[in-house]
Amino acid sequence: MSTAVTIRPVSDKAGIRAFLDVPFAIYGEDPNWVPPLYLERMDHLNPKKNPYFRHAEVQLFLAEVNGTPVGRISAQYDRLRNDHHRDSVGQFGFIEAPDDPAVFAALAGAAGEWLRARGAVRVQGPFSFSINDETGCLIDGFDTPPSMMMGHARPYYGPRIAELGFAKVKDTIAYSMDRSMKLPRAMDAMFNRALATDDIKVRPLDKKNLERDLRIIIDIFNDAWSENWGFVPFTPEEITKLGNDLKMLVKGDYISIATYQGEPVAMAVTLPNINDWIFDLKGRLLPFGLPKLLWRMLSRHPRSVRMPLMGVKKAYHGTAIGSALALTVIETLRRYHVARGTEQAELSWILEDNMPMRRMIESLGARPYKTYRVFEKDL
Repeated sequence: MSTAVTIRPVSDKAGIRAFLDVPFAIYGEDPNWVPPLYLERMDHLNPKKNPYFRHAEVQLFLAEVNGTPVGRISAQYDRLRNDHHRDSVGQFGFIEAPDDPAVFAALAGAAGEWLRARGAVRVQGPFSFSINDETGCLIDGFDTPPSMMMGHARPYYGPRIAELGFAKVKDTIAYSMDRSMKLPRAMDAMFNRALATDDIKVRPLDKKNLERDLRIIIDIFNDAWSENWGFVPFTPEEITKLGNDLKMLVKGDYISIATYQGEPVAMAVTLPNINDWIFDLKGRLLPFGLPKLLWRMLSRHPRSVRMPLMGVKKAYHGTAIGSALALTVIETLRRYHVARGTEQAELSWILEDNMPMRRMIESLGARPYKTYRVFEKDL
């Protein structure tokens, strides 16, 4: 490929369409890439529909060679994230490019220059857009499709980013658990003892009281994750959007909430892996994609699910009760899905250094099968 690369800021709908089309050229023959739904991605990039834009400034860029878009990147400066962490870090995301160092360099240079102009002293990514969205660059596990809201990449992405002076700041791990998994005897006994007590109670999400239960879930999440690397709290607007998304995607039994002595202290959320339903739609719902999607959603339980959220309040971290609570919310959901034919669950993502959680998940029979890397560089 020619290295005469031009960078163009995206400023209109035509540019956004070109931005969304770039991955088709990158992954056209990759059997493990799942084209995202075009309309969903349009909404994600729309400041009027994505509440992320209320606390962040974003610029999308296209890399062009001879007038043809060949790569893309986003640069974002998240005031909420920086206020929470008391620093000045910019972020990049949505990076896609051919195996050409000039394209990667031009994209990263444009994002870095834009972020410096807004006061950022360091850049981290990829995040598309935040740590509560798609996080990290896939560096192993290219041989299977991604689960929903998880990224895919070509194997050269990580090395090309590193060549630009970016260093690893954190890896996140995706675990796979298949339906053949059986609880070890000791953990099965712990699960049964937990449910036999009057202290621990587990219930599904009550969709008739969705707002109440959503507040419970986010309250547990914000408490449980508050000291984790990169944590950014959900805003009220983001919670509302999450609730609207959950109403469309899940049944009440996809979510478990555990109380201890009457107080909600643990939760786990599973989502149907919609990538199993949209893999052949080429990102389009019309004219035939929507009927296919609706039929697949309504006619059968999902083949696979993803658990993107699980948390136990900090007061119970490192305690026997905390371990029992975590096991209880996870195992309750596992049994529900296995009984309905689900073949595989992804638990993601987990920070590489969250060893208590990793040890517990691995003791359940889950195995790490994908790694996503977050890079950083001083500006």
